[in-house]
Amino acid sequence: MRAKIILTATVLTGGAAFAIAQTSHTGHSDGMDHSAHQQEQVMTSAALSEPGQGAFAALSEVVRVLEADPNTDWAQVDLGGLRAHLVDMDRLVMDTVVMETDLPDGTSAIAAGDADTIATLRRMVPAHAAQLARDDRWTVASTETSDGIELRVTSEIPAVVARIKGLGFFGLMASQDHHREHHFFMAQGKDAHGH
Repeated sequence: MRAKIILTATVLTGGAAFAIAQTSHTGHSDGMDHSAHQQEQVMTSAALSEPGQGAFAALSEVVRVLEADPNTDWAQVDLGGLRAHLVDMDRLVMDTVVMETDLPDGTSAIAAGDADTIATLRRMVPAHAAQLARDDRWTVASTETSDGIELRVTSEIPAVVARIKGLGFFGLMASQDHHREHHFFMAQGKDAHGH
């Protein structure tokens, strides 16, 4: 019962935030002076958590943090690199075709797509496989194939095997929540995989 109440409250709060966002956005035009939103922004910023599309929201958040830090080395900032990575993330989720095979001890996922998607997979999957491999409860391998990449994750622990199968390719790619830190390193022009 308590879970239903919490879920209902969450849905109502999210719906209210969406309604506020839609109401605030009504009347927005190309020539609108964004400074006119200042008073509305104070009212809605407490209720809203994402300023629009996901990649834009991630860039906006990074810019806000960089601008708030007086030690930001603007000569090193690379928001274009972060944007390219966010495009890769979108392409991985939206354009990748995956064939998953359950193994007795985990899963093998063959990921493929068009030429741009294959290039994305070859950039992202090995890098993320290295992050996944930091968890010693499973074994992770990524191997390039002629038309994409294979991600193989296995374990000797039955509960972990169930988790691997439950996550599947996309869940595994989203797990090990290091993404915000990774994005901030990229935006600062630092080696994002060296942290």
